[in-house]
Amino acid sequence: MKLVSIDHIPGMELEALGIVKGATVQTKHVGKDFMAAMKTLVGGELTDYTEMLTEARQIATKRMVDEAEALGADAIVGIRYGSSAIMSSAAEVIAYGTAVKYRQ
Repeated sequence: MKLVSIDHIPGMELEALGIVKGATVQTKHVGKDFMAAMKTLVGGELTDYTEMLTEARQIATKRMVDEAEALGADAIVGIRYGSSAIMSSAAEVIAYGTAVKYRQ
């Protein structure tokens, strides 16, 4: 499955099958949350949250690809990611794009 953020694949004629998406809500346990709060006092990267969001993007991407495969897609174009806070220690990540089939 080819995944691209551009709206077309150079040299290919595409048939749009529809929008596909994948989402997940992730959180860290209270101990990690507490340590992250302490880190904000001194500054720097919150690596536990970076890892959490990286994992969430991977899960959302896989769910999006699974949905595209179920439609018989060859690729997904125009891929975008979004995130939002659900509560103080939980974030939703969504991946979405347009499933396409190559025209022969």
